[in-house]
Amino acid sequence: MKNHGGNRELIYVHANEVNHYVLLHGICFYEFYHAFPNLTNLLLLRHQFEAGTVNLHTLFEYADEETIGRLLEEDIYSYGDFCWVDFEDEEGLDLLEGYEIAELLYLSHMKHHLRMPFYRKLNNHFVYLSQDDGYYSKIYFRSFRDFYAMLGYVVAERINRIKGEKPFLFGRKKRKALPAIPVEVLLPLSEKMKEGMVISMEYAVQTRVQIEIPFWTIGDFHDMDEMHEEYAAISGTPIDGKMVYDRRMQEWKILIH
Repeated sequence: MKNHGGNRELIYVHANEVNHYVLLHGICFYEFYHAFPNLTNLLLLRHQFEAGTVNLHTLFEYADEETIGRLLEEDIYSYGDFCWVDFEDEEGLDLLEGYEIAELLYLSHMKHHLRMPFYRKLNNHFVYLSQDDGYYSKIYFRSFRDFYAMLGYVVAERINRIKGEKPFLFGRKKRKALPAIPVEVLLPLSEKMKEGMVISMEYAVQTRVQIEIPFWTIGDFHDMDEMHEEYAAISGTPIDGKMVYDRRMQEWKILIH
């Protein structure tokens, strides 16, 4: 069975804007990719994808426009480690110096950078480092606005998927899909994301007039099993805020308690 849903019940976010990365639980590659559908060239640093093309200069394989669809159909969770950087064209790969190839190897092995992992020759926007995809990911964003855009897309799509599977709403009238949460709406959460916060789909409440998705500040975790234990402990306590979609106004807002 392909693991295309991440953890549907919650999303954990711990943002480090100084070093341009976010630790995530509950968002998988399939969801990440669909937030950035123009991604076509992925340099595969650690993977088990069998349809990749070898770049003879770096000896890394890559997925391109012709094979990315096959990658999206893979059970990437079963890969264990799945690490990649995007790149603009193969000419850039052929220009990489030995020390840059070594840095990419270090990135995928240690899940940490030696220096900021954004390369002029690749013109990359992301570095995606995951272990048991959807369970633990460390993703570098050249622009942190891309992180907020991705999160806003994934949260809305997660609720859309839940709506499609469960009779949350009254009557049989089909509701329009929720739009992504705008970047500007999510920006006030930056401080809580620096501390580590969990967004709970499990306790989302839907009515005729609005949708409420609660969140808690939970702290800094690298072990996601420990994070789940803490989530179980705090989920019965007052929430720290909620993401609210107003159906009448057709807009998102953040309420921080």
